[in-house]
Amino acid sequence: MTKNRLKDLNDHLFAQIERLSDEELTPEQIEAEVKRTDAIVAVSDQILGNANFHLKAATLIANHGDRFKKSLPMIEAPAE
Repeated sequence: MTKNRLKDLNDHLFAQIERLSDEELTPEQIEAEVKRTDAIVAVSDQILGNANFHLKAATLIANHGDRFKKSLPMIEAPAE
């Protein structure tokens, strides 16, 4: 079973919001969490951009048939 799905990303983002909302954090801990948040957001943006790219490729094929499929090998189904 694959662990890294967009749902998992969503769970990580909400968990980070909860960590940032902890009122018992010291100023140093808040600073560390903010840095962590910045890193999570940067990686999340890349993941979402990649997902959007795959969605656009799949949409292109759905709208125009297989004639573009040779140019888009990244949308092939994963090997089982």
